Amino acid sequence: MTDLPRTLTRARIATSVAFALQGFLLATILTQLPKFRDLLELSDSLVVVAVVIVSVIAGLGSVLAEVIAVRTSSKTTLRAGLAVIAIFGGAIGIAPNQIAFFVFLAIYGIGLGMVDAAANMQAVSIQHAKGRFILSSFHASWSVGAIVGALFVSAASELDLSVRTIQLCAGILVGLLLLAFGPQFLNRSETKSVDAGTSGKIDLTVPMRVFILLGVAMALFYAVDFSVGNWSTMFLEDDLLADTSTAALSVAAYQIAALVARLTGDYWVSKFGEITVVRIGSLIGVAGMAVVVTSQSPVVAIIGFTIVGIGVPVIAPICFSAAGRMAAPGQVDAVIARINLFNYVGTVVGGGIVGAVAAVSDLRVGFLIPLVFCGILIALAPVFAVKQLTAEVPEKA
Repeated sequence: MTDLPRTLTRARIATSVAFALQGFLLATILTQLPKFRDLLELSDSLVVVAVVIVSVIAGLGSVLAEVIAVRTSSKTTLRAGLAVIAIFGGAIGIAPNQIAFFVFLAIYGIGLGMVDAAANMQAVSIQHAKGRFILSSFHASWSVGAIVGALFVSAASELDLSVRTIQLCAGILVGLLLLAFGPQFLNRSETKSVDAGTSGKIDLTVPMRVFILLGVAMALFYAVDFSVGNWSTMFLEDDLLADTSTAALSVAAYQIAALVARLTGDYWVSKFGEITVVRIGSLIGVAGMAVVVTSQSPVVAIIGFTIVGIGVPVIAPICFSAAGRMAAPGQVDAVIARINLFNYVGTVVGGGIVGAVAAVSDLRVGFLIPLVFCGILIALAPVFAVKQLTAEVPEKA
């Protein structure tokens, strides 16, 4: 008989590594975009297109993840997705021209969406088997991976390694860790608590109003997150006249605060419940964005972004947790894949709308949008009271 506690522990470690690898490789690509721009003679507009391509095509990857997962398993889907990002994330580094760069980036984007959806499928399944909220710790692993990825690029650049070598090495590293940890992902057969799976297309039986509202909450969080990640540095440089090194601290401060929030998120949810954590986290986000939009110095703005990071990053894992709870047996993977699509809606909104407002006004006005989004998240908090659905999936006539 399978030693379930030991199996779950191994699966939890392996899935945490998967989250970290996703964050690591994405960070190496994004931090090196300026170098790829110079190497391949890309215009600034093409760099923006590259970022949008990843977000949009990742949505297609999430759809593909559902198709694969319901026919096989989230374990198979996650291993396949990690293989795609390892191969094509590394291949970006050896792209000989602009066309190859965008082709490799697009295929990487498909893999990114697959990993994003499948890693959360695994995390929700492990949480169901554990019987307590642990999703925040998985997302903390993503933050750790992103920080390590940025530091990896920085250290490798100090050693005078080329952008091609750095990116190729990053892809190889992800591939090697996939080989080491991939077999330890959770199989459906190892616990009755894990999604049983079905074959073919699934007609979801979730309460659609709640599902949509959870999706909106997911999109709003990622819009706030993407706004900070994409525009905070520019806000400090253009509006507050900070130098480049100081401006970069805005993203670093936000990510470090997000890591702290996610590392402690499991505790806060177990102590106060999901609704209270969402309300307080969103309220902290409102306060932080208010500091940002009223700031008159780089230091105050950085403090504001730090406050935002302390509050809102716990919302994403709580969204996945609530979505997984309301899924009927056999539908968990499909529900997670579909709720994950709102992730990419949020990234496009956060990058596009804030940027568009800034283009006709300035980023101080643009950051009013994520402030409002945090306020809406407070109002959406009761949606997270969704109960565990235990009814069987009805058979088709």
